Amino acid sequence: MKVALVNPPAHQSFEIQSALGLNAPPLGLAYIGAVLERDGYDVTIIDAPISCESQDGVIKKLQSMEPDVIGVTSTTPNIGDAVSLITKIKQKMPSTVTVLGGCHITFLPEETMGACPAIDVGVIGEGEATMLELVRSIEDGRPLDAVDGIAIRDGGKIRKTRPRRLIEDLDELPFPARHLLPMERYTALGERAPIGNVITSRGCPFRCIFCASSRLYGNTFRARSPENVVDEVSELVDKYRINFIEFVDDTFTINKKRSFRLAELLRKLDISWAFGSRVDTVSSELLQAFRRAGALMFYMGIESASERVLRFLKKGITLDQIRSAISSAKKAGLETTGSFIIGTPGESKEEAMETIRFAVRSGIDYAQFTAMTPYPGTEVYDYAKANRLLETEDWSKYTTIKPVMRTFEMTAEEIRSLVSMAYRKFYLRPKFLVMQIARRRILMLKPILKRYLAKRS
Repeated sequence: MKVALVNPPAHQSFEIQSALGLNAPPLGLAYIGAVLERDGYDVTIIDAPISCESQDGVIKKLQSMEPDVIGVTSTTPNIGDAVSLITKIKQKMPSTVTVLGGCHITFLPEETMGACPAIDVGVIGEGEATMLELVRSIEDGRPLDAVDGIAIRDGGKIRKTRPRRLIEDLDELPFPARHLLPMERYTALGERAPIGNVITSRGCPFRCIFCASSRLYGNTFRARSPENVVDEVSELVDKYRINFIEFVDDTFTINKKRSFRLAELLRKLDISWAFGSRVDTVSSELLQAFRRAGALMFYMGIESASERVLRFLKKGITLDQIRSAISSAKKAGLETTGSFIIGTPGESKEEAMETIRFAVRSGIDYAQFTAMTPYPGTEVYDYAKANRLLETEDWSKYTTIKPVMRTFEMTAEEIRSLVSMAYRKFYLRPKFLVMQIARRRILMLKPILKRYLAKRS
């Protein structure tokens, strides 16, 4: 059987990624492709945004391939693009089984499949084992209702099968099938650059109300062994000549013993790398070990300078822990990026202003400010729905910068204005600009400066 996996042409993306000219390999599709290939299936991946394929171009390519199964992935902002593509695929290739996966259909399967009759099957949650069993069942002509972790059509209704058990041993997964991707075409800051994004763990035991990760990948932290991770990094270095790795885990440092072992092994490779984690899961000793092993950047979720707002977010951190992590990172010689959310329900305008002032004074090197965006599957989405705070359910607008909800304290326009102000106050400081000139990074920051900072509220 032939299987085609498609990242659809997208009109919308996350604003930050777009502003920074960041186009990273779709690891989800690459993992599924690797699992299917290992079982003997003929797999093709079409990353349409990177290959600049239009919907018609993608369909022509699919028609020439004649795949038996076409799997399309989608985030919430580009669900409209995915649905449109699948509808056209079904019109041109009615006998092909169409499958939609990703976070959006995981949390809204009935709504998504109900609105798009062209979707034959929805994949709920982790896709590797589900897609493999699904393709095997299609090939053998077995009933699909025996496949765990999918949504199927049952008469005029959408029905979910039994939940799929999470993959317990992530080391059993093959490395992502990057050979099926145009690795030379991915970009950072608008420049083509060899990008090595690696996922070393799945699942998160924390309960932040704005994050769907724990619902998507489970509340249990599942980690690959340090040796398995370093083998993949070595492949990126040897095969693709990549010397900068971005570890894209939700929380990279939950297991301290594992983190120190990773640092020990990574130190033997001549690479630089970045990671993201919570401020309460790092120590001065660990950050120093990371720096010795080649780490350059620590991306930390700060979110707010209000202890009250942090409690509402169920973030589980304090301002003292935030300050300690920033100080430890600076002493270790790591650069830092902090993420902040404006427009949390219950947050006053003054608390938002204090968060902006904190970001400026905190000593972090870079900051990311986003409007609270209630993605389906998150607790804040349920809260916003229940309290009628959503301004729109046009998913293409859920891009993290343009507010899609109001609060009882602030209008969507006030939130938008504060986000814009936050970027200007942080990035247009003379001290910051002088530092970037000294580091020769002004041109690197040009996309975000041009997109956000030139605007006036």
